[in-house]
Amino acid sequence: MSGLGKGITMASIGRILKNRGYEVVPIKIDPYINIDAGTMNPYQHGEVYVLGDGTEVDLDLGHYERFMDVELSREHNITTGVVYSSVIERERRGEYLGQTVQIIPHVTDEIKARIRRVADKSDADICLVEIGGTVGDIESMPFLEAVRQMHCEEHENDFILVHLTLVPLTTLGEPKTKPTQHSVKALRELGLQPDIIVCRCREALGEAVKRKIAMFCNVKPEAVISAPDTDDIYEVPLLLEREGIATHIMDKLQLESLRDDRHWMEMIERSRAAGNNGKRIRVAIVGKYTGLEDSYLSIKEAMKHAATETGCKVEPKWIEAEDLEANVNLEEIFADVHGILVPGGFGTRGAEGKMKAIEYARVNKIPFLGLCFGFQLAVIEAARHIAGLVDANSSEVAETPHPVIALQEEQIGVRDKGATMRLGDYEVFIRGGTLAERVYGKKKIVERHRHRYEVNPEYIDIIERDEVVFSGTDRSGLRMEIMEIEEHPFFFATQFHPEFKSRPGKPSPPFKAFVEACMRNKNDRI
Repeated sequence: MSGLGKGITMASIGRILKNRGYEVVPIKIDPYINIDAGTMNPYQHGEVYVLGDGTEVDLDLGHYERFMDVELSREHNITTGVVYSSVIERERRGEYLGQTVQIIPHVTDEIKARIRRVADKSDADICLVEIGGTVGDIESMPFLEAVRQMHCEEHENDFILVHLTLVPLTTLGEPKTKPTQHSVKALRELGLQPDIIVCRCREALGEAVKRKIAMFCNVKPEAVISAPDTDDIYEVPLLLEREGIATHIMDKLQLESLRDDRHWMEMIERSRAAGNNGKRIRVAIVGKYTGLEDSYLSIKEAMKHAATETGCKVEPKWIEAEDLEANVNLEEIFADVHGILVPGGFGTRGAEGKMKAIEYARVNKIPFLGLCFGFQLAVIEAARHIAGLVDANSSEVAETPHPVIALQEEQIGVRDKGATMRLGDYEVFIRGGTLAERVYGKKKIVERHRHRYEVNPEYIDIIERDEVVFSGTDRSGLRMEIMEIEEHPFFFATQFHPEFKSRPGKPSPPFKAFVEACMRNKNDRI
């Protein structure tokens, strides 16, 4: 079912196989009819993750890129909407030569063809496919049927099916296997027998429970893998290793280890050491979706990556932006934080509250990191309180005589909301002698974007004076990408989303610099 951990489980299997020297390519299948995740509310589906080619996807692909250290593209995310659109377009072009177009074989053939095309093109050793949804749901049926057919078409030792299932605990702490039994029963009714059953549970399962699941679900006891809750998702590959999942996969696929890569283990050890050395900082995250932390998943992970390499632990303090719009005591709210981060999040709701947080960080010399909409609001705050344009705003948020943030020229008149923003990797050119150059250590970078509005070029000269510096632009020099405040310990805002490129062991430069600034702020207070 949704939220059980399929994405992390598959990402962990990918990491285990990479550690043994194999190249892997992941594919995520989402049974929803949306073409992509771009128009989904984060409260429904978590954050919208952006790939390098600009495709807006499910957050699981972020897990894949971080765990497996791979760069993915549009073809690695297959949705019902994409499959059916393709089949209908082919029917309209007459490619089915008068056939009655049906779920089987035409839709299932399209699914299989897309999986095989990605696998062939990647030249990887192993293709990992995650099927979203729940066994038995009507929307998942074509994908499960396609997998059943592939199982028959592929060599027995080239195919392995891992089934993720929930083992709940009663109020007395007894693990109940019946949901797993029924889940596997539903899967077998569709012609699929799992080779491995990964059991999600609050606590590790005992051997007796594993044997019971194995007996009722027709698998070997060693193929029942316990996956208990953990505070650090990056430890999941190690948990699965200890449960013997790697041995079972390697035996089934008739593979031998090509190497023993220890980098992941070393990263985990650094993370544990950072958490145990007493060096902790607290960062206020002022957003509009703070009720669901998965809305800011990549930001949480990017801070974790930065903290591990900096040798500290980050404790996020979630603050609902709308709560700051009332007459509240900001000093009291931010008294225990060492840095303030304002993430993306389009629309009017909470915008003024975020700007209060930005002003507080600027005036009180608290390290600040603004991302996407957070960058735009930082520009508006500077326009109001430094450049003197008291009515400055974004034309997205309100009617204003000073639209310092405005719609991009190519966006004017665009009606479709899906995949029409400025999306994906774009070059950013950095001005010499700036904080941006010190953060990145180079003059040209590539970062991922997801925005429709931008700094209005008519106001650049008005805003960029005194301590305000636009230290990063696009190639033309007219699109502002990075803003910073001089004579401030750390005030850094980016139009792009640096969190999407952060990796365990390779933290995003802005996040690492921000965490280091928060550490200095904490030490200065002592």
